[in-house]
Amino acid sequence: MRVLLVEDNRRLAELLTTGLRRAGWTVDVVDSLDAALAACRGIRFDAVLLDRGLPDGDGLALLGALRAGPEAPAILVMTARGTVPDRVEGLNRGADDYIVKPVAMEELVARLNAAIRRSGALRPAPVRCGGLAYDPVSRAITAGGRPFDPPRRERMLLEALLNAAPRPVAKEYLEERLDSFDRAIGRNAVEVYVHRLRRRLAESGVGATIETVRGLGYRLAAEAPAPGGQGRPSGAGG
Repeated sequence: MRVLLVEDNRRLAELLTTGLRRAGWTVDVVDSLDAALAACRGIRFDAVLLDRGLPDGDGLALLGALRAGPEAPAILVMTARGTVPDRVEGLNRGADDYIVKPVAMEELVARLNAAIRRSGALRPAPVRCGGLAYDPVSRAITAGGRPFDPPRRERMLLEALLNAAPRPVAKEYLEERLDSFDRAIGRNAVEVYVHRLRRRLAESGVGATIETVRGLGYRLAAEAPAPGGQGRPSGAGG
């Protein structure tokens, strides 16, 4: 999942970014209203964490523009302005949640996940492919009933494939999900992470694989059993 953090306090932004990445989020950071609006016009974010006291104005001024798009992200205002009128104003103007600083990282992650669920950005039913299972509420992935927790970028790629399954996912979309402003991925990064993830899935014996869809990207597919009990992919890979 990808979140835009709109925060002009550099130290706080670094701490939040570290905590959110450890929780499995891709984080992009901007420090002004103009930069936030430009980012949202070019990238589809699942959520926006929005400060109010920004150098070029009140973060609440962004709410209308962020809500105007066809796939609006979940928007959480996170600010030191915590009076009842402040909170009421933020919620009435369209925020999904209003968080008063300081906030524990565990609570922030829980509020983000709850806002995403309410916005409908996650599929409510568990996703299954072969012996692989994904709970979109908790974001837990299991392989044959056991926890399956690959490194962060492989997990992001796998979540994107699980959420789309059985439909294919464009390579460009996967690049966008894996990329971030401060840690741009390499030219062949998607291929590298797909290769690593294929190997992990094969080693787990979960009966799922990542197929290459020529000219488009990749899709997650269950392996069809072959004579003799050996699995083989149900479609062409590459």
